[in-house]
Amino acid sequence: MDWRLDEEFQTPDGVIRWAAMGSGAPAVLVHGTPYSSLLWRDIAPALALTRKVFVFDHLGFGQSDQREGQDLTLAAHARNFSLLLDHWGLSRPSVVAHDIGGAVTLRTLLLEGATFRDLTLFDVVSGGQWERGLFQLMLRQAEVFRQLPGYAHEALVASHLRHATHVGFRPGVLEAFLAPWQGPEGQAAFYRQYSQIREADTVEYEHLLGEISLPVRLIWGREDRILPPPYAEWLHEKIPHAELHWIDAAGHLLQEDAPAQLMAHLTAKPAAPG
Repeated sequence: MDWRLDEEFQTPDGVIRWAAMGSGAPAVLVHGTPYSSLLWRDIAPALALTRKVFVFDHLGFGQSDQREGQDLTLAAHARNFSLLLDHWGLSRPSVVAHDIGGAVTLRTLLLEGATFRDLTLFDVVSGGQWERGLFQLMLRQAEVFRQLPGYAHEALVASHLRHATHVGFRPGVLEAFLAPWQGPEGQAAFYRQYSQIREADTVEYEHLLGEISLPVRLIWGREDRILPPPYAEWLHEKIPHAELHWIDAAGHLLQEDAPAQLMAHLTAKPAAPG
């Protein structure tokens, strides 16, 4: 699948790869785990018809560097995102975030001092008790998972990816998402990043969520099995002026399950806080 990030940004822990397309008001798309900017392969070009769109792979993900010793905490991702915004010269971009990308952008906004024009969060990690399910098991038994035979690891990751979509992947998409996590180095990278993602990094900003004054739009798949609808309701209570939109017959990956409906929301102007 042809999706290339040709630009590089150097951090102390390795290179982050990124790309930009289109022209106009800037919009930045932030992916989550265990995905990459490949999630935006249809959304980014469509948005780029009217916006300048920036995409990137978090350190340790996709086409960015993967290696031992990297700081892959949510706090580190937020610091890197803040540095990227400075590198791009963006002071008030629109930001769209998914999965842990939500926690990364919220930390960047509330703790790193970044400013956004508006913020769209869909099916995101944001706060509360989100260490659950397979993720919680991997945290508790990290060394056991690292020692899985390669075939068992690949089957686990593929199953986890399929669990995130309600309608299923188009041909070749699952294999593309799986590719960075294959082989001994990919397997080590997979559990390395998961073992560093903790609730402690969202607790630090939860008390500030009610102070967000910029336009915020929440979008959620009603069939999300990774972060079910109560997580959307929790976040809406914390940011009461935010718009909340539900998408039926869609799971955690709106980019895969309902791209047209997602685009309709992303191209609509978010309501100003009232």
